[in-house]
Amino acid sequence: MIVPLAAASAVDNAARIVAQRMADNMKGAIAVENVPGAAGLIGAERIARSAPDGYTIAGFNDSIMTMVPNMYAKMPWDIQRDFEPVSLVATVEWGLVSSNGSYASAGELIAAAKANPGKINYGSGGNGSPQHIAMALFAAGAGISLTHIPYKGATQAALDVAAGQVPVAFQGLATVTSLVRGGKLKLIGVTTPARLPQFPEVPTVSESGLPGFEFNSWFAIMVPAGTPKDIIARLHAEVVKALSDADVRDKLNAQGLTVRGSSPEELRKATAEQLAKYARLMKQAGITAD
Repeated sequence: MIVPLAAASAVDNAARIVAQRMADNMKGAIAVENVPGAAGLIGAERIARSAPDGYTIAGFNDSIMTMVPNMYAKMPWDIQRDFEPVSLVATVEWGLVSSNGSYASAGELIAAAKANPGKINYGSGGNGSPQHIAMALFAAGAGISLTHIPYKGATQAALDVAAGQVPVAFQGLATVTSLVRGGKLKLIGVTTPARLPQFPEVPTVSESGLPGFEFNSWFAIMVPAGTPKDIIARLHAEVVKALSDADVRDKLNAQGLTVRGSSPEELRKATAEQLAKYARLMKQAGITAD
């Protein structure tokens, strides 16, 4: 399973949990390989060029599937042409995090940015990463200007916020929960419609700064185009079986993910809908690869 994202990212954490259970159930082995860089472009291209035999599968986030394709005029692959869907696995809940001693709420960040346009930095996992898109949409909605500092992965960005190198970032909770629990990062808002049971004291971004703002991402499994339908059906059945395991569900939930699952066709439809949605939102917000 190739994950075109950094190790310890939200999708990487989920991929390892699910892949291990799938391997155990199939009495085999699934190696998870991280191929980060260029917001997933590099790893995704490697998967697209792999033999369509079921032995190379993709662990994608929706940024790779629906955001990055809307940022570049020319792409080395086409998500709808060069890949076949297997299953949506889980959605990743997100939050706004800050360095200890910096901003205490989304509203405080917005006020500071209005007073100091362009002078506040934020970290992301790279151009076109969900961290980039989330903050760009937040900034556009709030009418503020922030300076983007792209990293090679979400984990590096989170660690630099914790170290105070950049003051804020949007991050998947699966990436930052341990840093938050350990007191190294401050979670100042969640991007869900309502507060999360695991962080009941943390307000939503909508209630604490930008009404109506919501954001989440997903983890899905895909394979190269041309993979036989019977292999896709077998892989789908194994994903469903893994997600039905109580231990897997508990581990994913503890990481800040919500278990979903889907048929290949449901994932195909969701991908097409999200591609259209982000084409509209990113155009409105002026988000490009530059």
